[in-house]
Amino acid sequence: MKIRQWLAIACGVALIAGATGASGQAGSDAAASDLDGLVKVKSNNLDQVYLRSGADFRRYTKVMLNPTQVTFAKNWLTELNSRNSRIAVLQGTTAEDADRIAQDVRWGLRNAFTEMFRRAGYEVVSAPGPDVLGLSVRVFDLYINAPKTVTQALPSRVYTHDAGVASLAFEVRDSTTGALLGRVVDRRTAGYRGGPRSVRITTTASNQFDFESMFDVWATSCIDELRAQSPVAVNVPAQNKH
Repeated sequence: MKIRQWLAIACGVALIAGATGASGQAGSDAAASDLDGLVKVKSNNLDQVYLRSGADFRRYTKVMLNPTQVTFAKNWLTELNSRNSRIAVLQGTTAEDADRIAQDVRWGLRNAFTEMFRRAGYEVVSAPGPDVLGLSVRVFDLYINAPKTVTQALPSRVYTHDAGVASLAFEVRDSTTGALLGRVVDRRTAGYRGGPRSVRITTTASNQFDFESMFDVWATSCIDELRAQSPVAVNVPAQNKH
């Protein structure tokens, strides 16, 4: 849901509702009609997974990451600065602030996918090759309930039902031919507190932890889907989705 009205309590505590429905269903921005020969496969961990029929990922031992991309939900900045959705003492969030936040998210996203693929045994390289998968990672419809411009500006504590929501668009290609081999679309809630009545103090540090944890889950789940194409599937612990 979108950020609801802020409540200033006598002791100086702010409560911000979660943004779990800030935009449409996962995949609305994923160009599902442009599958380029991909076939949808069943996944227990991700909303939508499309793979090229007959693709064998066992020969790929290295990955090359393209620059990560991040875009916010359409009305996120407007709603964040609305008089009806913030305490009057809040200084506001500018477009320049949003650019800096997006840069932090791009860095965290790239770091998560780099680290998780490396832990899974892939070598991370910077040049294409016959055994190299090209990875494109994009987060869209990002909605952060209380970014650092909020948590660092308020003279009081901030509580939220969750850190925010975002959608992932992940693509894998043969790095030498450019052939599209797989596509993933998934939407998740970061830092889910356990229900509408469950809230927790939100800080810049907790936001970073919650979103980076979600990025780790995304990366691990994407690796799991690629390895599921091998004759012997690699067991990856199932993650709870919200």
